[in-house]
Amino acid sequence: MATRVGEVEKVTVSLPRRLVRYADLRAAALQTSRSQIIGLALSELEARERDELAREGYVFYAGESEEFAAASGKAVSEALADAG
Repeated sequence: MATRVGEVEKVTVSLPRRLVRYADLRAAALQTSRSQIIGLALSELEARERDELAREGYVFYAGESEEFAAASGKAVSEALADAG
């Protein structure tokens, strides 16, 4: 599970014992470190949050696009008719 990382900062965290055991089991299964497992979990959470924000943005802008299309449809069809 080799991943390229930029700067690394050492931190101390307190976790429930069951999560530490789980992290150790996953680390052993993937032949990596506990730190890598915790970092991976946080990276996946960050990606999910980023994807959710993007989804919300797409929904918002889709609504705006529909409103703009409805508002400008008549003008566009008149311009096309004049050009054609």
